Amino acid sequence: MPYEPPPHLAGLTLAQIAALVEERKLPPVESWSPQQIGESHMVIAADGTWFHEGGVIRREAMVRAFASLLTRDAAGHHWLVTPIEKLSIEVEDAAFIATDCVRTEGALAFRLNTDELVIAGPEHALRAAGTTEEPALYLHVRRGCEARLNRSTWAQLAEIALAEGAEENGWRVTSQGAHFRLLP
Repeated sequence: MPYEPPPHLAGLTLAQIAALVEERKLPPVESWSPQQIGESHMVIAADGTWFHEGGVIRREAMVRAFASLLTRDAAGHHWLVTPIEKLSIEVEDAAFIATDCVRTEGALAFRLNTDELVIAGPEHALRAAGTTEEPALYLHVRRGCEARLNRSTWAQLAEIALAEGAEENGWRVTSQGAHFRLLP
C-alpha cells in the first residue's frame, strides 16, 4: 500500500489539520500488557535517525511503524510496545523531531520527521529547556514522548512569536488557549 504524506502545513486550515490528526489510527499500546521485556538494540539519535544494531534503518515505513509503538515511562525510559513484547529503546534526546510549524486559526501545528501532525495545546504542550543562549524546545507528542524542534522549526516559531509581540509578552506563544514560554 503506497504511503501518501500529508500536504504541506501552510496550505491547510486548522480543521483540515485536525481531521488529518484524527484519521491517523495508532495502535492501542496503552491497553496492551506484554509479558516479555527485553532490549530492542535500537537507538534514536539526536538528529532523529533510527539505528538497529549500529545500522541505519533506511525504510521510512519501518520508522513510522516503530514510532507508532513508542512510549516513555515516568522514569524517562523509552519502550517499543507490542501485545507480546516491551522492548527498551535508547533515545539520545527526543523520540521525534519537529520539522515544520505553522500558525493557523489560533493554533500552532507541527509536522514531525515521521510525517505526523501535532497541534500544540493543553494535551500537546511545548516545553522550553536548555539555556537562554541555546534554547531547546520540545513538543509533547503522545504517551510521554516528545519532539524536539529542529533549528529551522524553532526559527519559524520565533518568527511567529515576534509577529505576535513576543518581546513584549516575555517570549510566549498561545495555541488552543494554552500559553507556552519559548525560552527557559
